Amino acid sequence: MLSFENDYSRAAHPAVLDELANISTNLYPGYGSDDLCEQAKARIRKVCAAPKADVWFLVGGTQTNQVVIDAITPAWAGVVAVESGHPNVHEAGAIEYSGHKVLTIPHHNGKMDAGELDEFCATFYADGNFEHMVFPGCVYVSQSTEYGTIYSKAELQAIADVAHKYDMPLFVDGARLGYGLTATGCDMTIEDLAAIADVFYIGGTKVGALFGEAVVFTHHGDAWSGTPKHFLTQIKQHGALLAKGFLLGAQFDALMRDDLYFTIARNANVAADRIREALAAKGYTLTFEAPTNQIFVTMDQPTIDRLSQHVRLGFTEKADDTHTVMRICTSWATTDDEVNQLIELL
Repeated sequence: MLSFENDYSRAAHPAVLDELANISTNLYPGYGSDDLCEQAKARIRKVCAAPKADVWFLVGGTQTNQVVIDAITPAWAGVVAVESGHPNVHEAGAIEYSGHKVLTIPHHNGKMDAGELDEFCATFYADGNFEHMVFPGCVYVSQSTEYGTIYSKAELQAIADVAHKYDMPLFVDGARLGYGLTATGCDMTIEDLAAIADVFYIGGTKVGALFGEAVVFTHHGDAWSGTPKHFLTQIKQHGALLAKGFLLGAQFDALMRDDLYFTIARNANVAADRIREALAAKGYTLTFEAPTNQIFVTMDQPTIDRLSQHVRLGFTEKADDTHTVMRICTSWATTDDEVNQLIELL
């Protein structure tokens, strides 16, 4: 059975596993206070061209979103996200559980529009009763988005400008950051992202790590980009502080060495491009035009039933009574042979 269900079905890149094996007999302090974590943080600061950045390692994406949003959002406020945003749809109410409402605005193929964000905030503050309402307290976007689309540098900068206009930090979910930044047509580098976002994370779970995400508070020197006070304590309060933090440091040290993270991410996009070409040639309906490792295809049920005998695909949403949007997802580990087999099945 082939699997194109997600991008985290394989354990980890061999270089990551080798690194973990190499350190397995050593002794390290706990909770990320070790030399491996410090070395990985230094590599990340260098890659981001952000020498003042503060880097923290957490285990998973939902956990990271909850911890960061809770830490940067005032107690009386919520987080503004598009309707399709991960915290609003696929995190089981984790953000609300931490005490912050998700305030939604429309999405455009998964993306937020800066003008609509401005209008949303202006309308809020124009309401004479806004003190009785949930304030917009931070802005959440993802790069790449839940639909595999990407923000341009100008688009993300415009969103950041609006967020700062209303005294809010911009948080960028980078669970699939490697795939977003190496996609065809992306005009943004990780240095650009670090210069625009107030906090973002480099996703490892979906891009070659056994588990782990690297949170980066960029510390531009403005009012929004600094690390919240007692952030370690807040991580602990959320049950998100890994005692064996050195395992996270070791993995990111391996991924950030010799451009490995971006090299393996690019592999997924190359594989996805081949599949997209085959889908178009064979008459399939692409639901969204997206350049990353996530491919969304609107299929009828007989097609889904036929393919499901041979390959695992991901359910996304119902398109109508007889069609479903299915996801084909490549990963850092997708092989040419697997792509060839899928194309033949199509």
